[in-house]
This record gives sequence, structure tokens and C-alpha cells, in this order.
Amino acid sequence: MASKGNMEDIKEYLQTVQSDLDAITPVRFCENETVNLILSSFAAKAKQSEVRLTIDAKLPDSYPFSDTELCSLLSNTLENAIHASKQITDISKRIIHLRMFSRNNKLCIDIRNSYQKEPVFHHGLPVSKEQGHGFGTKSMAHIVEKYGGVFQFSVKDGWFIFQATT
Repeated sequence: MASKGNMEDIKEYLQTVQSDLDAITPVRFCENETVNLILSSFAAKAKQSEVRLTIDAKLPDSYPFSDTELCSLLSNTLENAIHASKQITDISKRIIHLRMFSRNNKLCIDIRNSYQKEPVFHHGLPVSKEQGHGFGTKSMAHIVEKYGGVFQFSVKDGWFIFQATT
């Protein structure tokens, strides 16, 4: 195109390339590349499920988890939140809020999601009667407890809440 001096085709081509790059480049939520990829993936899943996901992720410089464990924790949490939220008939009420921050040298995670069906708890953990479900919350609890952290699953004012500090 350049050798033919076709500036309009060059401009159109560059706009297409930029648009394609924007579509495949993960959004930067924090400085951790692995966490960014996980959060970007789940932001896309939420969007596809017509769930509004807000993310405020400020990771401390260091935290006790390996990237693999942190990503497992986030993946299980977000997978459950999206699954619960997309059951809501009214699309405008499908909402998830994720906050990750540091307080007193501890990593704090707070995730809240709307839900349709009231969750059932057993020994402080939500339980699922669906085939193949129910292992994620146990994994989340194990990861947090492994590092001496604390966690809580709760329901308040129409929100299902998972909080962890370690």
C-alpha cells in the first residue's frame, strides 16, 4: 500500500490492527501479570454472561501465596460469583464487585455478588447441590488457611460475600 502511495488504505489498515490489538490485550488491573490475565479472562466471561464486574485490585509488593494459588483463589471466587449472578433474570441486577488491597502488610480480598437463589451453608462454607460443584469453596478455604489467614463467606443485604485476609 505504501509503495502505491495509498494513504487511505494504510490508515484503514492501521485502525483495524489497533482495534484487533485492543480486543486481545488484557486490561491492566494491577502490576501482577498473572493476576491481570486471570482478571481479564473473568472480566470477559462476566461481560459474555451480561454480568457487570467491577475490579479494584491493588496488590501489595509481596503476599504469601504463589501466583498459582492466588489465581486459583481468584478463579474459584469469580467463577462462583459469575455462576450465581447470571442466574438472575433481571440483567441490571447481575453485579460483582471485587476489591483486593493491602492492610497492615496483609492481602485482603473482598468479593460480593448478587444472587437469585439463597445460598445454603454447612460449617461456614456454601454448599452446592449441583453435580460437579462444591469443590471450589473448599479449595479457597484451604489456600487461605494454609498461610494462617482468615476467611468468611456470608450473605448480607442481598449480597453473597467472600472475604479473606492473609
